[in-house]
Amino acid sequence: MSSNVNLAIGVGRRKTAVARVYLRNGSGKVRVNGKDIQEYFPVKEHVAMVMQPLQVVDAMNKFDLVVTIRGGGVSGQAGACRHGLARALVLHDESNHATIKANGFLTRDSRMVERKKYGQRGARRKFQFSKR
Repeated sequence: MSSNVNLAIGVGRRKTAVARVYLRNGSGKVRVNGKDIQEYFPVKEHVAMVMQPLQVVDAMNKFDLVVTIRGGGVSGQAGACRHGLARALVLHDESNHATIKANGFLTRDSRMVERKKYGQRGARRKFQFSKR
């Protein structure tokens, strides 16, 4: 029963992906949108990216994570998970703040694709000019 109690909740964002991370007492299980993390992120680099904040604060097997992600692509979702997890860890224990901040996990990567403008081929690319 106590494993279902959320210790902290963190919302992470990157590009157009938004991740809600629920931090619970446990043994290190990570569920992303109802699947195991290895099943959801088949690329090992994305799994490692998500787990970075836990490695930095030396809490790999102390918490279970339940993550819900919407929007974006795989890399954006992994970055959003990392951001949300970092925020949740800081909310749970304020002493983690300095370590997590020093590694840059609390910084929201605000780079997004620029919108396409009318009368142009892309965001900045113009249609080919023809003199005649």
